Amino acid sequence: MSKMTKKIVCIGGGSGVSMVLSGLIDYPYNLAAIVTMFDNGGSSGKLRKELGVLPLGDVRACLSVLSKEKAITPLFYSRFQRGKLKGHNLGNLIIAAAEQLTGSLEKGIERIGAILKIKGKVLPVALESAHIKVVLNNGNKIVGEEEIINCRDVSRIGIRKISLEPKVKVNPSAIRAIKEADLIIIAPGKFYTSVIPNLLVEGISEAITKSSAPKFLITNLMTQAGNTDDLKVEDFVRIIESYLGEGKIDRIIFNTSKPSPALMKKVREVFPRADVVNYDKRLLKDKKFIGGNFIDKNIYKANPNDILVRGQNKRTMLLHDSKKLGGVINKILCKL
Repeated sequence: MSKMTKKIVCIGGGSGVSMVLSGLIDYPYNLAAIVTMFDNGGSSGKLRKELGVLPLGDVRACLSVLSKEKAITPLFYSRFQRGKLKGHNLGNLIIAAAEQLTGSLEKGIERIGAILKIKGKVLPVALESAHIKVVLNNGNKIVGEEEIINCRDVSRIGIRKISLEPKVKVNPSAIRAIKEADLIIIAPGKFYTSVIPNLLVEGISEAITKSSAPKFLITNLMTQAGNTDDLKVEDFVRIIESYLGEGKIDRIIFNTSKPSPALMKKVREVFPRADVVNYDKRLLKDKKFIGGNFIDKNIYKANPNDILVRGQNKRTMLLHDSKKLGGVINKILCKL
């Protein structure tokens, strides 16, 4: 099969998937994003409560990065600075309006995708509303994406079970994309609220497992305070494979470098407990594990107008260098 015809499906949350897509967009692949739909914070969460629409932030992020209309896409990141709409994202409002005009979220996304002339597809993992539910080892229950993120006991106590409440049906378009894929990538992101929830939707894990396409996992650069403290690269792999089956991930792409002291200081001004994800040095001898320096040297902060995000600069983070990721993914895929 020629490179021109290869189809890559990337699964996860908005920032992680869009970052991977950004690294691949200049390569001659057919791209598809399957994104989580269970956020309840920020502008997405407020629209979810007020309009009854599914959370749209992750969809918006992927539409924006796949767009060829670079003069239009800044509007999709724009946030209102005053009035009743203060803190809301214009892109979320546009997608919500498109859903109302077309009669369905999928058709609305297709309409916006056509306007933005996107390269590829953006597919919600599900088209029904649900919340993420975590049961800790002590029996305590946490319901809601934002509540889980802000809980500082998840790592310390441990998770007994994570589920969706209520259970939701998978988007058939997502299953179709997985079946047609020549490569499946599980992107980095908030592990228990953006990555794992996709695998909880009935049919997704089974479709990934049955696919003959190679499966890549890109692990996070940093631990998430309260949620993934002390998890190592091999722990992320183990947890993902608990849903897909042992040995089902063909390649694991992980970071081996550390941020400069100055960069780490900036991160810890917002996240005092932040740390890089460590790994067992023996992984470097395993051909399945692809280590490298994937840290983007820039710091990414929340828009100051994003008042709907709980906590100042809650989204400040280090990100992967998308170009380096795209290069290594392309190199591996060309050899398979």
